[in-house]
Amino acid sequence: MKTSTKARTSVRYSTYSVTPSVTPTFATTDSAQAEFRDIACGLDRMENKALSSQRVALDEEKTDNLRKLALGAKLERALDRRMSSQDAVMRPRPKKPVISEKQQLVEKVA
Repeated sequence: MKTSTKARTSVRYSTYSVTPSVTPTFATTDSAQAEFRDIACGLDRMENKALSSQRVALDEEKTDNLRKLALGAKLERALDRRMSSQDAVMRPRPKKPVISEKQQLVEKVA
């Protein structure tokens, strides 16, 4: 697949008129760009440079071990919640007499 460095020869026409349009499809306003700049500056100010320099980069093995520990802790908490809210008490069931269909038919006929 060749990439050409030629300029585009087609012209985009406006949907309202047949005159060619040179402006981009989405015109950006200065207020939107200023808002993005304000957000970016705010995020930069929120970043604590001293804490960023102390941040530790873990190798893959340690990261994997921490993930396993976190998963185990999460599973343990979930099981504790599940088992702690069960207040069921096992009681012996009373014996019910076994009813035979044949015995019922004999009683109805007699």
